[in-house]
Amino acid sequence: MLGVRFIKIQPTTYLLQYRRGKVVREGAGLAFFYYSPTTSLVAVPIASTDMPFIFEETTADFQTITIQGQVTYRVSDAKKLASLMNFTLAPGGQSYASDDPQKLPQRVINIVNVLARAELQKLPLRQAIRASEEIVRAVRQGLSSASEIASLGLEVLGLSILAIKPVPETARALEAETREQLLKEADEATYARRNSAVEQERAIKENELNTEIAVENKKRQIREAQMDAERAVQEKKNLLEQTKMGAQIELEEKRKSLVALAMQNAKAEADTRAYGISATMQALGAADTRLIQALASAGMKPEQLIAVAFQEIAGRADKIGELNISPDLLRELLPAKSAR
Repeated sequence: MLGVRFIKIQPTTYLLQYRRGKVVREGAGLAFFYYSPTTSLVAVPIASTDMPFIFEETTADFQTITIQGQVTYRVSDAKKLASLMNFTLAPGGQSYASDDPQKLPQRVINIVNVLARAELQKLPLRQAIRASEEIVRAVRQGLSSASEIASLGLEVLGLSILAIKPVPETARALEAETREQLLKEADEATYARRNSAVEQERAIKENELNTEIAVENKKRQIREAQMDAERAVQEKKNLLEQTKMGAQIELEEKRKSLVALAMQNAKAEADTRAYGISATMQALGAADTRLIQALASAGMKPEQLIAVAFQEIAGRADKIGELNISPDLLRELLPAKSAR
């Protein structure tokens, strides 16, 4: 029959069938026959859509950067979107009658662009190229509260920023600056390593010096201990010598006392003898000389008596005129003298 067609829709497409301005059939994944002269079909894709984007923006310090990413969304209210945009199928049912379906992704990207621009203009270049997570968080929050997204019946499922890059000239400048900073840090690391080596060498020398000082102190302590020991020994020797000297002095004192006592005793004995002799001499001085001689001649030998006689004769030689001594007498005396 002329004008009667068949249409089959995928489950990811929401189909609205209008007849005489009223919806007579709607749903996802429908399949039916329809009369094309009096029927309008509106097909709204409800599957999730991934749309990449890339655009240039300016940071707070007036530097141009390129932001690249992807937004994922889906149609949550197909009837609301169909009331705002033309998703009507062409009479053949194979394509759309307008280009509104191709404009929907750009609308979403434009909203993302506006929200991202607002965030990037708050940040300087250095912070902006490292603030992808902060920008994603802020843009997603803005998309969830954007009235345009809600009015179109859309739901944003995800947003990711793949890269934030400055222009090539700025990138080279940053690379140069970073390179210089890295070289500076490398020089500082080299300096720190050398300084550490110097410090370690100094620490080693200090340890060696401290060891030498400790050894010298130990040697000094040993020498002092030896000197103290020698001093103690010397003091003991001195004390012993002093003790010996004191003993010797005491002995000498005792000897001196004994000598003095012996001298006193000898003097007393001499005085006694002298007294005895004096008494004897006094007694003899008072006695007759002839009596003393007689007593002295008592017990004498003949020759001694003759000698005493000659002594008496010699004492009175002035009274003797002539003395004749016979040879016989002398002869008698000579043998006796020889015998002595």
